[in-house]
Amino acid sequence: MKIYNDVLRRIMEKGDDRKARNGQIRSLFTIQMRFDMEKGFPAVTTKKLAFRTMAAELFWFMSGYSDNKELQRLGCHIWDGNAEADYWKSKAKFDGDLGRIYGVQWRDWHGPNGKIVDQLAQVIETIQKDPENRRMVVSAWNPGEFDQMALPPCHVLFQFFVHQGKLSLHMFQRSCDMFLGVPFNIASYALLLSIVAQITGLKPGETILTLGDAHIYYEHFDAVKEQLNREPYPLPKLWLNPDITSLEDIDTKKLKEPNDIYKLAKLVDYQYHPSIKAKMLV
Repeated sequence: MKIYNDVLRRIMEKGDDRKARNGQIRSLFTIQMRFDMEKGFPAVTTKKLAFRTMAAELFWFMSGYSDNKELQRLGCHIWDGNAEADYWKSKAKFDGDLGRIYGVQWRDWHGPNGKIVDQLAQVIETIQKDPENRRMVVSAWNPGEFDQMALPPCHVLFQFFVHQGKLSLHMFQRSCDMFLGVPFNIASYALLLSIVAQITGLKPGETILTLGDAHIYYEHFDAVKEQLNREPYPLPKLWLNPDITSLEDIDTKKLKEPNDIYKLAKLVDYQYHPSIKAKMLV
């Protein structure tokens, strides 16, 4: 994960100090990171990646759900602050409702004519039937429904590309919390790529992230400096359950307890430095 650490260092050394919606930040605009999946799964090693939490959120997105209670049931609490935010609670339709966020847009996009589009299922079908298609894009950016979301999407859209039996994924992220959020985003989209590759009978190629506003909060400076003093370990490998052959195989409602996540996916030979605590700014 030297690629990720190098970006942290660049921002600390050359970033622009700015005032953001939720605190002071130091940021750079437009950075790209490319991870060759043949070299290992891109899990950060200079601190511990909470793989189960990350995977639970991704599977929840891929299932098309928006109920935070369902996510909490799987031991994932990263959306609790948004679910309980004062600006949102008066809009929520039920306790735990997060509105029309990522997974809902991925699986249940509402067109102006009333047509419902399952973007993720549609793009998987396109990969299988027309792998050279240039429209294999899934978007969470729906300005017409921002007022129905607990949080407008930070990772906005992703596109697939097939080449010589390999599937690659490119994700664009508009707002990038480099210390807390981006390690999750890297791993989440690498896992998404791996799952879709398995479903479509391809090998994972590259996971590519283009970061728009890539920033570090002032409150995270000490944590970032500690992380940059650590030497990365070799990357782990990803194990995926070979029985995953469709989106229905990762429906989170079929999982009874948090550790059932590991029946679907887990890291092998994962070496990491200890966790570094830092506050998530909502």
